[in-house]
Amino acid sequence: MTDSVIDLGELRHGPDPDPIPRPPRGQGRRLRCALVLLLALVTLAASAVSPPRRTPVTLAAQRGSDVMVDGDLLLVMEPVDTSTRQARLSAYRLPGGEPVWQAPLSAEARYWGMKPLAGMLLATGFEIGPEGRDILTVALDRATGAYRWQQPGSVSKLTDGNLLLRSGGETEPSNLRAVDPCCGTVRWQLPPTTAEITIRDTGYGADRIVFHQANGMVEVRDATTGAALASAEMRPPGGARLGIDLIDDLLLAVDRGSGTINAYGLERLDRRWTRTSGPIEFALDCGPVVCLRTGRNELQALDPATGDVRWRSDRWLWGWPYGSRLMANISGFGPMEQYVVIDALTGEQLADLGTWELYQLGVGGRLVGIRRHPDGGVVVGELDIAAGKVHIVDVLPDATGECQAITGYLVCSATAAGSYQLWKLAD
Repeated sequence: MTDSVIDLGELRHGPDPDPIPRPPRGQGRRLRCALVLLLALVTLAASAVSPPRRTPVTLAAQRGSDVMVDGDLLLVMEPVDTSTRQARLSAYRLPGGEPVWQAPLSAEARYWGMKPLAGMLLATGFEIGPEGRDILTVALDRATGAYRWQQPGSVSKLTDGNLLLRSGGETEPSNLRAVDPCCGTVRWQLPPTTAEITIRDTGYGADRIVFHQANGMVEVRDATTGAALASAEMRPPGGARLGIDLIDDLLLAVDRGSGTINAYGLERLDRRWTRTSGPIEFALDCGPVVCLRTGRNELQALDPATGDVRWRSDRWLWGWPYGSRLMANISGFGPMEQYVVIDALTGEQLADLGTWELYQLGVGGRLVGIRRHPDGGVVVGELDIAAGKVHIVDVLPDATGECQAITGYLVCSATAAGSYQLWKLAD
């Protein structure tokens, strides 16, 4: 692309030898209008020139690395030796990508996730030892990478800033305890339990834990203190399997045999409504409605106050709430799917967003997707659910896929072998 150039001639310091006669009044007005128009066109041409592309940060990291942006740090967790399951966590300063620190993860494990909290970085993975496999969380200092503590269990943030660690499960009893993130000090813990455990996350942390025993007894506890709040017997007639789903302030007890749903208030387990909808696979939070995925490949939307059906459709597979709208997918079970915008209260389709490979589904955050460009690289689009449009953000010629959308950045595997590139997304 070339810049617009206007030839202003030579700048002379003396008077013109042959002054040009002043044009008539009408011609002067036309000349001034022409100059104003020329200035406007030049301004528009200048504004149309795209700003220069920001140079991406190139990282030498193995394929399959876990990448996260936390403030001014880019964090890369990658395996060092796949035979021994050793891994390390590296921190780079943004925007330039200068190395800050690198730390080995103390235990041999298959690490798969990390979270920032209270000046700490928490890495979680499967530790495989002589007694079998268990989940392990290791805490490192964010500023230096120094080792702080490690404990068994996967980690969830609590609304009071502490951590909830859960270990065991599957064939072993589950253990729950709350710890201080600074040093792993136990705040409270519960005896081992064989109950199924469901945790409600408010978006600012977990605040409620539901225990569902095999005999149908359901108990609700405060996640910040471990104190019991309510309990009730919910075993379905005939001893059918009971499923528990949490949608906002509702606890949905689903009889997997008859398809009957009983809705309770989560705080006191007071019954709100009952409805029979046939076989149900799962329930979804769809904002102003409760969505059910039925065994008939149908998505139903229920009124959360009464349980009445607002709409049903066999076109949508899943729904994600965005205010009064839902983003739903139509088809495909691979990375590329077609997405549409529908009215949450009526089920009416409002917009078709096209086919994308999505890497971020954050309510209230930027929803970024990619698809391959026919000339190489990937097209980056931002899906605007409120407007029902897709804004093309960029075309990344050196990206080959395996992307993640993270806090205003997009990181993808690059054409150079063994490397990733980090692009700053345009505002």
